[in-house]
Order: sequence, then structure tokens, then C-alpha cells
Amino acid sequence: MVYVTDEGSLFDAPLDVVWEYLLEGKAHDNVHQSTRNGKFEPLTHSTFVYSSERRLGGHWEPESMRISVFQPVAIASVFLKGPFEGSKMVYVYQPRGKKTEIDVYGEFRSPSIPADRLVSEVETMLSTEFDEDAPAIQRFAISR
Repeated sequence: MVYVTDEGSLFDAPLDVVWEYLLEGKAHDNVHQSTRNGKFEPLTHSTFVYSSERRLGGHWEPESMRISVFQPVAIASVFLKGPFEGSKMVYVYQPRGKKTEIDVYGEFRSPSIPADRLVSEVETMLSTEFDEDAPAIQRFAISR
């Protein structure tokens, strides 16, 4: 198990626009090239299970997460199945004028990733997701 902190990344859009983008569902889901075949199963008004395949180390692996949305503050995820099974992660969003800061805190474990590679795999996942979301959020903000 490793604890990962990633603080200070900025989206070039205000907080309300970032949340509008995040909650659009399929449009947001389709931006991510590191996941495919995503399915959403609502559990409550603010919690759902997201199942997909995640590309990790050049291979596609099934994954599912229980995701709870606490708009406009945070999104919490628990990995139920897949390479990060048993991991817990929270995205925290803070307004920074016309921008939005995103901080990530998580406790990660893996049934299949060796301990000496776990931090680098998590950091790669987080940076890939940010690199996919950041330009999409900027385009979304401009198109509104």
C-alpha cells in the first residue's frame, strides 16, 4: 500500500464549468483514451458504479469503481475490481478565480502491480487523466 498526493494542478476554467463538464457523463468519459467500454450504474442520487477497461502497461484490464460525487467540493472513488482493487482516492476541487485547482489524495494498493512500481503507475494514471481532461475542459469552457 502507498499513499499518493498530487496537489496544485489547474484547469483553465472556473469551478462551475469544470463541474458541468465532469457531470456530462459520456462526453467526459469519451475524452479518456486510457479507458474504454465505460458503463455507469446509478446506486443513489450521488453515487454510481463505473465499470470499464483500463489500459495499463500496454494491456487492457477490467476495472470497476464506486464513485461518490460531492459537488462542488470533491469526488471520492473506491476501486472495486481491477489493477487498483482496494484503493481509495479523493479529487478535491477549489476555485482559483477563473481557474480551478484539483488536488488528489489516495491510498493505493494492487493485487497485480508490484509494490516497487505502484507509485509510478498511479502517477502515470493521474497525469494521463489530467492531460486528457485539461484541454477538453478548456474547449468545453470556450464553447459555452
